[in-house]
Amino acid sequence: MNQHTVSSRSTHRSDADETAHTKRAEQRTYLWGFGLALILTLIPFGLVAFGSLSAGTIYIVIGACAILQVVVHFRFFLHITLARNKREDLQLILFTVLILTIMVGGTLWILFNLYYRMMPDMLP
Repeated sequence: MNQHTVSSRSTHRSDADETAHTKRAEQRTYLWGFGLALILTLIPFGLVAFGSLSAGTIYIVIGACAILQVVVHFRFFLHITLARNKREDLQLILFTVLILTIMVGGTLWILFNLYYRMMPDMLP
């Protein structure tokens, strides 16, 4: 065997070890995300099914769990962080949320305005 073959095998082995380590780390990240998402899903279900809290408190808890669920999905599944190289992805997502908010808000505004103009005697 010559020197090139030995160094090629050791490089191949270290690449395989590095790939296996990367896969384990990514799998661990996905499992953490799955666990957190499951917990954030079960909390509202448990409160609604077994809780004796007021409706307003349950709505607040559901909203907080939903927001945390979005953050968990961004971080653990979409790998969106506040790191400098990921800022473009985060800006794209925030711009998409802005556009969707404008579209939904504008649609609701138009529908309620039409409802008010078409059926004024049915208003509460």
